Amino acid sequence: MNETDGRNDGVGGGMGRRRVLGGVLAGLGVTVAGVGGGSAAWAATGAASGKGAARPVAPVNQEAAARFGPEYKTLPAAVAGVDIEPLIGIASEADIAARRTAMADYIWKGAGPPKSLPTVETGVTAPDFASLTGVRRVDLLTVPLRYRVTAKVYDLQPAKRWNRRLALYHNGHGEPFDTMLRTVQALLDQGYRVMAYAMPFHHWNGQGIEDPANPGTMLPGPSHRELPPWESAEFSTLTFFLEPLTVTLNYAQATYRPISVEMIGLSGGGWTTTVYAALDPRVTRSYPVAGSLPFFLRPASPKPSPTIGDFEQTKASFPGFYAAESDDFLDMYVLASIGRGRGQLQILNRFDDCCFNGVGHRVYQAPVRDRVMLLAGGRPERGRWDLLEDATHDDHTISPHALTVILWDLDTTNVTT
Repeated sequence: MNETDGRNDGVGGGMGRRRVLGGVLAGLGVTVAGVGGGSAAWAATGAASGKGAARPVAPVNQEAAARFGPEYKTLPAAVAGVDIEPLIGIASEADIAARRTAMADYIWKGAGPPKSLPTVETGVTAPDFASLTGVRRVDLLTVPLRYRVTAKVYDLQPAKRWNRRLALYHNGHGEPFDTMLRTVQALLDQGYRVMAYAMPFHHWNGQGIEDPANPGTMLPGPSHRELPPWESAEFSTLTFFLEPLTVTLNYAQATYRPISVEMIGLSGGGWTTTVYAALDPRVTRSYPVAGSLPFFLRPASPKPSPTIGDFEQTKASFPGFYAAESDDFLDMYVLASIGRGRGQLQILNRFDDCCFNGVGHRVYQAPVRDRVMLLAGGRPERGRWDLLEDATHDDHTISPHALTVILWDLDTTNVTT
């Protein structure tokens, strides 16, 4: 549930799919062609790779569209006159390095990301994943955190031959498991090893926490909006959200060494995917679904209104983390996309029944995409970003269409070295 407005997790949003029939990336001399809710540059990647298949497209769900007003089809007044370019603060490799350092310094208070490994229990029974097929073994990775909190991560190994690629799936604030299971099953079927994560104090991470004012005294598990007493100059509660990813990736690199790391997240997990892919370049490709909007657009989301996001997504909660003169989320999209073999496809649902919906994000799609292309020197293999509008449904989910596009993208951008 969204801890700000009482609905499903308050992250994400969307716009209707549109057909892009072609274009030229100004200044780069790259002519491309593509269709359906994303840029021609991204859609052309499959052809450039030699795999041939075009990106899957789908029409707007007209039955769903009929239930929504014009605010789900037109740009909001809040974007009038907004110049997106100055809001993107990443313009060089030096900017990338500086921003990542600043993010890590805030999260770990200057100590740097941990080098530690989780404890590992092999061959566990995992009832939440019992319906999955094609699973050879499930291991449980446990990451110790501060205040007697731990994070549990399930490491699922495919029964079929492993393709040497690791996928991270991050669920949100209490979304039903159906989307997670459908996505994890599809990845296992493709030969991925999959690590499954839950938000702090949700799902299999439900637990108590030590009282910061009375060491040794345990308190009931807090909601995220109840975390401020644990935030201090010496400790950031952002570690509860992000450190489990760092430590489990340390384990993967130290043991089975995947050739690429993909990350998919829904809702609060989409926020986590956005932030973590920006922070850690070990994440190769990322697919945040219904996970964020830039700060300047949040009040313009048509339903519910305004949508500000959950505790971890607001400047008021972490003024030192979200403190850039530029828009932090626009910068994070760029940070998540630059590097050899790296890319991000943000997926937003136009008719999302939760939050951050509508079409306002159309104003930043081209500027962010083109900034990444410029930093990558016009070479998609060195970085790419785009946005998929999903108007095929009116749920807070990763739709079958969106999952098809994710799998298509993973296949057309296969990392082999």
